[in-house]
Amino acid sequence: MMNDQELMRYSRSIMLPEVDVAGQEAWRQARVLILGLGGLGGPAAAYLAAAGVGELVLVDDDHVEVSNLQRQIIHDDAACGQPKVESAAARLKAMNPHVRVTARAERLDGHDLQQQVEGVDLVLDCSDNFKTRFALNRACFESGTPLVSGAAIRFDGQISVYDPRDPGSPCYQCLYRTGDDEALSCSESGVFPPLVGIIGSMQAMEALKLLAGVGESLTGRLLLLDGQRMQWRSLKLRPDPECPVCRGENRHAG
Repeated sequence: MMNDQELMRYSRSIMLPEVDVAGQEAWRQARVLILGLGGLGGPAAAYLAAAGVGELVLVDDDHVEVSNLQRQIIHDDAACGQPKVESAAARLKAMNPHVRVTARAERLDGHDLQQQVEGVDLVLDCSDNFKTRFALNRACFESGTPLVSGAAIRFDGQISVYDPRDPGSPCYQCLYRTGDDEALSCSESGVFPPLVGIIGSMQAMEALKLLAGVGESLTGRLLLLDGQRMQWRSLKLRPDPECPVCRGENRHAG
């Protein structure tokens, strides 16, 4: 149970009738995997830590570079050269000492990735390449773990939720059968600094809603942001009946 200090810290969330003590306790008991601690993962992790999620598992094999600092606000100049997970972990622990942080400075795949996904309640995909997104999507659907996926490039962002617990949910590979834009990255195309903060914060919001059972998630919908015009579009997503991940033998049975 939460002590008096925690009740005071989280009082503004607990005041919301949709959250209440039960929702806050659900966050406190939750274990969330964040893959990628850059522009998306940084703000997502910060809001989850501030909100009181019990344990954050941070996974990223990259190091902080000076070119990251234009948008990856969880890191600072002194962190250049450090593993991103270590820089992020230090910031998160300073923000909220009640949150447990596990940092893994490695690239997970195969059995290791599957094992990590099976050990958490929810996954945030804050990565920047299709190979990782496809592998994470498959691991989530094989284990029945909800996935909050975000992406941002230039002035354009997108976010959706893929929830294998919902029989009507598509998966990430229903949307992208192949990674045709594998070469598209921030280092080659650029990205508007606040864009990643917008999408990363929304990933945290969707994660908290799912963990506490609040509102309606983005399952079955894709939100697209045109940052230059500040216009949102919402697209309905349906499962691909020929998807090799969520429509075949790997479909989670509940």
